[in-house]
Amino acid sequence: MERDPLRGLGVLVTRPAHQAEPLCRALEARGARVIRFPTLAIAPPPDADAVERGIDRLAAMDWVVFVSPNAARSLLDRLAARGEAWPDGVRVATVGAGTAAELEARGVAVDCVPAAGSDSEALLDEPAFRHVDGQRAMLVRGESGRETLRTTLAERGARVEVLPAYRRVRPDSDPAVLDRAWARGMLDVAVVTSTEALDNLVGLAGEARRSRLLATGLVVMSERVASRASGLGFAGGIVVADGTGTDALTEAVARWAAENRRQNHP
Repeated sequence: MERDPLRGLGVLVTRPAHQAEPLCRALEARGARVIRFPTLAIAPPPDADAVERGIDRLAAMDWVVFVSPNAARSLLDRLAARGEAWPDGVRVATVGAGTAAELEARGVAVDCVPAAGSDSEALLDEPAFRHVDGQRAMLVRGESGRETLRTTLAERGARVEVLPAYRRVRPDSDPAVLDRAWARGMLDVAVVTSTEALDNLVGLAGEARRSRLLATGLVVMSERVASRASGLGFAGGIVVADGTGTDALTEAVARWAAENRRQNHP
């Protein structure tokens, strides 16, 4: 029987602590040695009253677009706290399949998910979003984020609102975790799911660890993150996952291992 390429592989998982465990368990089930090192944390929104006002306007929307699982979780938690259900007749779209799964697990039907890809461009290419003149759309996202979705929908004639449902912040993850993993030969590849998480990883590691970090492999969720990583100087092999879910990320780590294993150590 062929050996699983994940067996014995040291994988750094940088997802927020509350989101990391499904991926960590999937990797560990296949024999990987997982190091948990969150480079993002989710904090309450900057303006709680704005969230409440946004929820009051949900029923008036033609589309509500969730850009991430955190956006879905944050807004649905607030709805539940108010004792309210998702309003009838409001169509829901997501940027990726992972966000759609989060919503559907909470009983919210999703009307549009990109058939291919998991970014704003992929959603904008869907037929439902090519002709939106006069439609009302609410984008549920973090405090900051890419403006592509908002600006393009507005250019196509939609009336667009942005609801910042949460904030992304850099946690106080201890970089000594990285030192110990490298000392034990346990850090081969890192899973990084956004440019902000990548930048925070570099910042948390600090200049003293930079060369060793840049020699570490990466699994990312989009070509945009891969491009950012290449620009920063990552040279341990970069693999782009075919999707945003646990299975897709796990398979991408296995693909990295099959192509690059052990070649990234300085």
